[in-house]
Amino acid sequence: MTTRSEPPRASRIGPGLRVQILLALAGVMLVAYVPLFFAIAQVTRATSSSYREQSARALGRAVAAHVGDITERDQEAIAIRLASHVGDGAALAIAVYGPAGALETSAGPASEVASLHAPARPYGEAATRVATHNGTRALDVVLPTAGERAVLVRVRTDEDSARTGDVVRGIALYMGVFALALLVFAYIALTRAIVRPIELLARAADRVASGSRSFELPAAGAREIADLGSSVRSMASRLIDDEKNLRAKVDELTTTTRHLGETRVQLEGSERMASVGRLAAGVAHEIGNPIAAIMGMHDLIDDAETPEETRADFLKRMRKETERINVVVRDLLDYARPESSGPPSGRQALADVSEITADTLALVRSQREWKEIDLHVDVPDGLHVRVSPQRLTQVLLNLLLNAGAALADKPNAATRTVTIRARAADGRARIEVEDDGPGVPADLRDRIFDPFVTTKDVGSGTGLGLAVCRGIIETASGRIFVDPSCTSGARFVVDLPAATDPVE
Repeated sequence: MTTRSEPPRASRIGPGLRVQILLALAGVMLVAYVPLFFAIAQVTRATSSSYREQSARALGRAVAAHVGDITERDQEAIAIRLASHVGDGAALAIAVYGPAGALETSAGPASEVASLHAPARPYGEAATRVATHNGTRALDVVLPTAGERAVLVRVRTDEDSARTGDVVRGIALYMGVFALALLVFAYIALTRAIVRPIELLARAADRVASGSRSFELPAAGAREIADLGSSVRSMASRLIDDEKNLRAKVDELTTTTRHLGETRVQLEGSERMASVGRLAAGVAHEIGNPIAAIMGMHDLIDDAETPEETRADFLKRMRKETERINVVVRDLLDYARPESSGPPSGRQALADVSEITADTLALVRSQREWKEIDLHVDVPDGLHVRVSPQRLTQVLLNLLLNAGAALADKPNAATRTVTIRARAADGRARIEVEDDGPGVPADLRDRIFDPFVTTKDVGSGTGLGLAVCRGIIETASGRIFVDPSCTSGARFVVDLPAATDPVE
């Protein structure tokens, strides 16, 4: 039982859609809130400092008015009035300077009064931020009075920083809570409006990809999500229709393939019958003529009026025709039952190409037509092929005899050349027998290895030699063919498995 495998999901490159949108929203709020927070804090501090300075100026004016009212009448009353404005929540120290810039009256701690600096003349209204003797921050306000005097009031400002810090922290807390609430709201809204419908669409697409016919799409959502759902539904419908059409085509192809197989079997049977017919026709032609001649000569021998010399001649001819029939029958047996290239022991038979070539040439050199043929041999030593030596000798002998017969028709003054070359590459051995004779006609190249196909004259050959050679080579897991690139003669190529280890 087979199960459908889940379609592979794309590798996740980054966080999910929700997280990405929330991170983007957090970045936007960070960019918007941080400058706003610092602006509010700065305005708050500036406003607090301004209020503090205005309070110090108001206090200085009040002190200056009191000093102006009582300066000329009672110095003791001035000191009492100044002391009433010094203390917690009021001024740190107050000093009155005369027309010459000398300190006339002061109120406040002696150390604080000692740290006061006389204002520059002519006296004018001014405010200066300073540090007290113990390092706290303060504001010195100078106000001129009647009688060319000046009042200097020192007011603390570090309390303003503490109060401002509380306000700024409150603002920061509010903005943080608001941002967190906004992110939570955005997370919920994104989940309901975008992420969950997209997840439903993704699951539906996965089910369609795995072959399911039923899937769930989001019933509601944003317009874009609804459009995407409609697209997924349309895609699924098209996929289902395409699958049905594909199944129909597969069934049609299956039926066509079955019919083609049946037709192929019928054609093979027809081809076998045609081959048998061609073989029978060849046998009838090659054997019928000698038998008819033998029967005719037998009738003449039976004739009592035939002279003895004629009878003796007819007997010799009858034997010659009988030997011709014997050669045809032997070649037919070789073609029908080519012997295996392996020896009886089961080890792979090997043939030394160089040695076999030398032995075969020794057999053909003694023939008369080979006296005028130039031989060129290019066969390396140590090249072995996987075929029995006897069968390779038979193949090479047949090819060389055919080459010699093809060169026999050339004029006496013409050159006659036969070349034998061999080489090994990629575990195969290629043996070539080439002659510069008339070559193989183009219309016979595809049929030259069929039985009873020959370029020789009638009675000069049976047309079985090359067919037997093809059977021997194909039995040894090789092939033999005519090289079509050779245009100045004929080149027969034998391709056989090469042996890397001659002693195997």
